[in-house]
Amino acid sequence: MNAHELGQSLSLWAVVPFAGLLLSIALLPLRAPHFWENHKNKALVAFLWSLPIAVFFLFQAPHELVLSMKDYSSFLLLLTALFIISGGIVLKGDLKATPEVNTMFLLVGAVLANFIGTTGASMLLIRPLLQTNSERRRTLHIPIFFIFLVSNIGGSLTPLGDPPLFMGLIKGVPFFWTLRLFPLWAFMVAGVLAIFYVLDRHHYHREESRDLIRDRRRVVPLHMTGTINFLWIAGVIAGMFLPFPHREGVFILMSVMSLLTTKRECRADNKFTYSPILEVAILFAGIFVTMIPALLILNARGADLGITQPWHFFWATGSLSSFLDNTPTYLAFFSMGQGLGLNGDVMGIPSIFLKAISAGAVFMGANSYIGNGPNFMVKAIAEEYKLKMPSFFGYMAYSCAVLIPLFIVVTLIFFR
Repeated sequence: MNAHELGQSLSLWAVVPFAGLLLSIALLPLRAPHFWENHKNKALVAFLWSLPIAVFFLFQAPHELVLSMKDYSSFLLLLTALFIISGGIVLKGDLKATPEVNTMFLLVGAVLANFIGTTGASMLLIRPLLQTNSERRRTLHIPIFFIFLVSNIGGSLTPLGDPPLFMGLIKGVPFFWTLRLFPLWAFMVAGVLAIFYVLDRHHYHREESRDLIRDRRRVVPLHMTGTINFLWIAGVIAGMFLPFPHREGVFILMSVMSLLTTKRECRADNKFTYSPILEVAILFAGIFVTMIPALLILNARGADLGITQPWHFFWATGSLSSFLDNTPTYLAFFSMGQGLGLNGDVMGIPSIFLKAISAGAVFMGANSYIGNGPNFMVKAIAEEYKLKMPSFFGYMAYSCAVLIPLFIVVTLIFFR
């Protein structure tokens, strides 16, 4: 039985483990935080949800299971390489905390995210940005906008930027195709930066004079160490043009070279641990197994679901990416786009549809703390700097006020 026939024959009940796992990932950190802190418990949850799907496909369609695990290995090895390499680059300093400097931080982060990933750019820049603003008091908005731009929206121009786009590359989307998202990227980055600058300037002029004087007196020029790691990032970029498994071999080699050539002090300064990437490895092992039925069904029956316009795909992909991980969401709607049978120019999907799927997955991961992995990391680091970050819904109040109007304009300009 081929993939299309299997997708036609599968019951919708086969999607329950996928939905159950994603809901577990979304809700357990909020409802049972102590339980969720233990990686063994995460592994247990992922194993229990994925077991029935793994057993079914092992006997009924082992080829589909092997293909999914192949995609999983590519996905995980890229993230691991970027995580290890960026974890060896340290940026220290304390600049003047002016609106112009803060805006430039965000712009640089939005560009850099396309080369070292949103996670790498977030971990590299968030500490020096917070240190720069440590003398100011009205700074709660700064890490929030940082999450918007550096941890999400910025990384939409290359497959290195955000994991969903890399999975598109794995599925056959050309490496440079994502550069077609530049007009959307430019609009969103410019819009968010403009709002940030106005807001930060307002707060800056309300700061106490003594705090601003102290800020000017404590300026320390930015200093970067561990720069050898940029060579290994270049190696990762070059490796992405190779086929499987040579590409993955390059990812492993670059990770090893980073570990061998980076001083321990650099990783200590970054408070580097393997815990975040271990969590990704555990949870995505379950996701890549449980999503097999969902992808097959969407590919075979996508035309029956009523999502037929570019703006439908933008908002549907984005809405799910706001609360579920944006990588499986991207893959689900990628399969749905293929299932429309439109014989488009990019892996069977019309370019405008794939732009909508890509933008929805990357941009709207910024809508909540759980929309993308770096969001919670930035929140945790900001709290280390004694910033009282907003609650889950408090953060969403910011994202709705700032981002949703911009998304509406994006819809009207690009997807109607």
